[in-house]
Amino acid sequence: MMKNAMKVDAADIKKFNKAFSQDKLRLAMKNAFSKLNIEDLAFNGDASRKMQFKFSVDIKTMSATNQKGSGRCWLFAATNVLREKVAAAIGLDSFELSQSYLAFWDKFERINYYLESIIDTAALPVSDRTVDCIVATGIGDGGQWDMFVNIVNKYGIVPKDAMPETFQSENTHHLNNMLNLYLRKYTPVLRGMVAQGATEKEIQAKKKELLGKCYSFMVSCYGEPPAKFDFEYIDKDKKYHKDFGYTPITFCDKYIGKMLDDYVSIIHAPTADKPFNSTYTVKYLGNIIGGKKVMYLNLELDTFKKLVISQLKDGELVWFGSDCGKFSERTKKQWDPDSYDFEAVTGLDTDMSKADMLDFNVSRMNHAMVICGVNLDDKDVPDRWKIENSWGSDGTNGGYHMASDKWFDDYVYQAVVNKKYLGELVSLLDKEPIELEPWDPMGSLAD
Repeated sequence: MMKNAMKVDAADIKKFNKAFSQDKLRLAMKNAFSKLNIEDLAFNGDASRKMQFKFSVDIKTMSATNQKGSGRCWLFAATNVLREKVAAAIGLDSFELSQSYLAFWDKFERINYYLESIIDTAALPVSDRTVDCIVATGIGDGGQWDMFVNIVNKYGIVPKDAMPETFQSENTHHLNNMLNLYLRKYTPVLRGMVAQGATEKEIQAKKKELLGKCYSFMVSCYGEPPAKFDFEYIDKDKKYHKDFGYTPITFCDKYIGKMLDDYVSIIHAPTADKPFNSTYTVKYLGNIIGGKKVMYLNLELDTFKKLVISQLKDGELVWFGSDCGKFSERTKKQWDPDSYDFEAVTGLDTDMSKADMLDFNVSRMNHAMVICGVNLDDKDVPDRWKIENSWGSDGTNGGYHMASDKWFDDYVYQAVVNKKYLGELVSLLDKEPIELEPWDPMGSLAD
């Protein structure tokens, strides 16, 4: 029982009711709330009109892609960056890499990672928070930049024509649900084998049996990933080309090479437990056993933004992660806190610092996109950002979005930049990363 806790009594309720009955604004809002959406009522049209879809730094990119009913934004954002490299190399107006191919191998490797995590934590009680976090997270669509790098390094990459979408790849709810049900059924089986002293050989044999079942189910959903393919395309001059006999690795080697090794994930996480200019990783966050760890370099906001702008000025896109659920106006395709006044219509002051939002589970990274432009004033200070999303090309600005600089400050948590922009900060990457718990906000996945 809580010490000195006080209950709400009838006198309190009477006082609150009297205050409400005398508040003309609250009475008016009672009527408005009975018929209208709170977000629509809070929308500030005058502030929104200041958000012009014009940018002093504007990188030309292809049509917006569509992840449809899946949580593969991180893969779409990453392939949206890489497709521009391929298209520029061979002169294409439009092009996509296969997100389905990458999603297949990520999910398959994630199943193995999950099973190995269950084996590794088998000695811990079921009620342990780490075990609970691993099981609750299970297998999903979401991911991180370093997980993308892991898949490309091991399995290569292919054009979308080589492994196109299926109904299941675009609508993954039931696919993921079935995999998680199956894996959770066998979670106590693996834990029991460890508890009963089964040999490593016996445990691994059981794990491979489970992997085989999952692989077969996934091939029926995605199709079999191509081991070899021919690359056909028509260039900007309407000339037909056909290159024969690629593997995913040789295609990747030709068009992407080792460029992914030149990039690092930077974050802005201003919480007391994460000093700036330090590197971080997260326990049990990954997809490929033995692959690259998910690693972040935490930087102060001004430095973080300076690096992003430097890369944009050089004509290079920026993969980034943010909380896309805050202050989102889907019709206008914009994010801007000043375009909403929730306090005016609710009477509730909900402003919080970025650190408090992270610490108290108000906000965290949940969606990855691509920054492809920024508007800078006469002092080189940004006021709005151009964003390539993966929600289709319908609507305003062909599916491209924009965000105010205030929204960037509050809700952008991660970006991927070339190490060459770090300057002297590059030495920080040599630091041994601090290991965060699996439930840390920086362990969230973009979907």
